[in-house]
Amino acid sequence: MFQTPSGGAGQGAAVTESGLMSIGAVLNALRDEFPDITISKIRFLESEGLVEPRRTPAGYRKFSAHDVERLAQVLRMQRDHYLPLKVIREHLDAVERGEAVALPRVGRQRDGETVPESAEAPTVARIGRDELLATAGIDDQELKEWESYGLLAPLPDGAYDAEAVTVASLVVQLGRFGIEPRHLRVMKAAADREAGLVDQVVAPLKRHRNPQTRAHAEARTKELAGLAVKLHAALVQTALGVRLP
Repeated sequence: MFQTPSGGAGQGAAVTESGLMSIGAVLNALRDEFPDITISKIRFLESEGLVEPRRTPAGYRKFSAHDVERLAQVLRMQRDHYLPLKVIREHLDAVERGEAVALPRVGRQRDGETVPESAEAPTVARIGRDELLATAGIDDQELKEWESYGLLAPLPDGAYDAEAVTVASLVVQLGRFGIEPRHLRVMKAAADREAGLVDQVVAPLKRHRNPQTRAHAEARTKELAGLAVKLHAALVQTALGVRLP
């Protein structure tokens, strides 16, 4: 649980005698774990129904300790699991209703390992453009730049597949080390070549007349993709002379 701060700069940092916190106080409470949190982000999460603070007669937001903890859960699920906000809201609402629900998964987890298939952990397949922007914490111009370098590509209807959340999050994290999206074109080119090799291997299965054989092509593609990812990681570690935990 987050502890209520004793104070801070500006009127927004005040904590009432009832223990309710202003948006500034919430910002201070969350900042240690989430350095990139902003007041705009908190307001956006409220607009998406992730938290419902009380309002004073003058219209100021007042957050309870439960509100702050829920915000922290939302931010952790975004950071650690790359889940869209709609999925996070539905999951937290179900938990608060006392339902036993598994955490959905989307793309890969933070450690880069693919989560095993499970009927109890549904996969999120698509995400809208606005939610991708909010999840990654970028603006539309940045996303267009990433798209120009081939790092992300929308589906025909303008939405994105689940893996786009993982890619966006990783691009943001690399950016904190000074690695710009234009620098990542070499990684995209290498990924395209690896994908082409895998596709070349499974292409005969995809063209087979037998439906079961064609279905087997998807499983073989996943298996080969997993091996390619592991080999790529091992080669990078060898080249750098490091070993990841």
